[in-house]
Formats: sequence, structure tokens, C-alpha cells
Amino acid sequence: MFYPSTPPYFLLVAGLFVALTSGAAFSGTLKQLLQKWSSDRATDTDTMAKIRTGQLIFPFLGMAVGVCVFLASGIEIFGFPIMMSYAFAVPLTLLTGLLVWYQLGSMFALAEREGFQAFNLDSWE
Repeated sequence: MFYPSTPPYFLLVAGLFVALTSGAAFSGTLKQLLQKWSSDRATDTDTMAKIRTGQLIFPFLGMAVGVCVFLASGIEIFGFPIMMSYAFAVPLTLLTGLLVWYQLGSMFALAEREGFQAFNLDSWE
């Protein structure tokens, strides 16, 4: 079995740090854009298109890159070669990221059609 001379602990921590900080930026940006959209919904119908593409894509990509590096480094620590670990981590991260982005878009569309009351999970009426 192949054992790396120095496991990529730094990359593991760096990937986790990038994912967490990008996630915090994504969360803050999303909250700010949704508050702006909620207050200006009657006058600005183009805000949802801006939310889906503009300001959210960079923090989302930062999260995806951080998660990919974290996952690949974690696999490398267990003794797998670099190419094999990234061959596993990149498609998994891409698939998960695309599914999450699609779900986020469908939630935006639901909020645009029915408002935020559609997300009330307490009422099953």
C-alpha cells in the first residue's frame, strides 16, 4: 500500500477553513439579498434573477472548492494516492454542488410564486 511521506494535514485544515468562511459569506449574502427582495418585492421583479446568479455564485464556489480539498485531503490521509483521492472528491463535490444549487433555485422559485409562507413547516393544513 502507498503511504505518503507527509499526510496533507495542512490542506485538510485549509480546505475546512475555506469552506467554513465561504459558507459564512454565502449565508450572510443570502440573508441580505432575501431581506432586500422581501422588502422590494412589489417594485423589483428582477431581484430573483440577480440572487440566483450574481452575488451568490462566488461564495458557493468557494464552499465547493473548500469541501473538495477537504474531502480529497481526508482521503489522502488514509493512504490513497493524490490522483485517486481527487478523482473521487471532484465528481462527488460537483454532483453535490449542482444538486444543492438546483434545490436552492427551486426554493427561490417557490418563494417567488407563493411567498415565504410556503416554507412554514409547522402547519400541515
